[in-house]
Amino acid sequence: MPRESAAARKTRAEEIVRRLAAIYPDARCWLDYRTPFQLFVATVLSAQCTDERVNAVTRELFRKYRGPADYVQAPAGELERDIRPTGFFNNKAKSLRRAGAVLMKEFGGRLPEAEEDLLRLPGVGRKTANVIRGNAFGAEAGMVVDTHVGRLARRLGLTRETDPVKVESDLNRLVPPKERAVLAHRLIQHGRLVCTARRAFCERCVLADACPKVGVPLARRAEPAKRRKKTSARA
Repeated sequence: MPRESAAARKTRAEEIVRRLAAIYPDARCWLDYRTPFQLFVATVLSAQCTDERVNAVTRELFRKYRGPADYVQAPAGELERDIRPTGFFNNKAKSLRRAGAVLMKEFGGRLPEAEEDLLRLPGVGRKTANVIRGNAFGAEAGMVVDTHVGRLARRLGLTRETDPVKVESDLNRLVPPKERAVLAHRLIQHGRLVCTARRAFCERCVLADACPKVGVPLARRAEPAKRRKKTSARA
C-alpha cells in the first residue's frame, strides 16, 4: 500500500465517519444508567465482562446502592456478592469503595466532569474517563479505545499503534471532538457485526473501498468441488 499523506488520511477518516453514521444512526452506550455516577459504576464493572451481564447486575445494584456513601458503607463481603457475576469482583468492589470514599471526601459525593479529577479516582483510566465524559456529560472527550475500536482503527489504516493511549491520540487528530463519543459506539457495533476479530466480512462492509484492510488476510477462493469419476464395476 502506498504511503498515505496526513491530508488524505483525514479525508478518508471523514468519509468513514459519514458512512458509519448512515448505517448505525442509533448507536449508543449499551450500559444502562441514569446518572454519571451510575455510568461510572457500570463502566468499572464492565472490565472483562459483557454489557448484557453488567446491565443484569446493575438493575438491582442501583436500587440498593444509590450513591458513593452506600458503596463505602457496604458490609464486608456484601458488595462483593452483589457484583460477583461480573467477575473480578474483589478488585472491582475495592475500586468502588475507594472511589466512593474519594468522592465523599473531595467532591461532595458528586462525580466530577473534569478529566484530571476523574483520573484521580481508583479504577478510572483514560478509557473510563472518556466513556463518562463523552456519554454522561456530553463533553468533547477523547476517543474511547477498546479492543474493537483498536482493531478497526488499525485495519482501516487510521493508526499503526497497538497501545490504546497512542491509538486514541491518532484518532483524536482525525476525528472532531463532537463525533468521538458516538463514533466509538459505531465502531464497536461494526466490530461486532461485520469486522469481527475472527473474520472481516469485507464483502458486505460499507467501508470496503475506503479500507486498506491492514492485517486482514485475503479471502481464499472456494475451489469447485472435483467431480468424482464414476466407475462401473463389471463382472
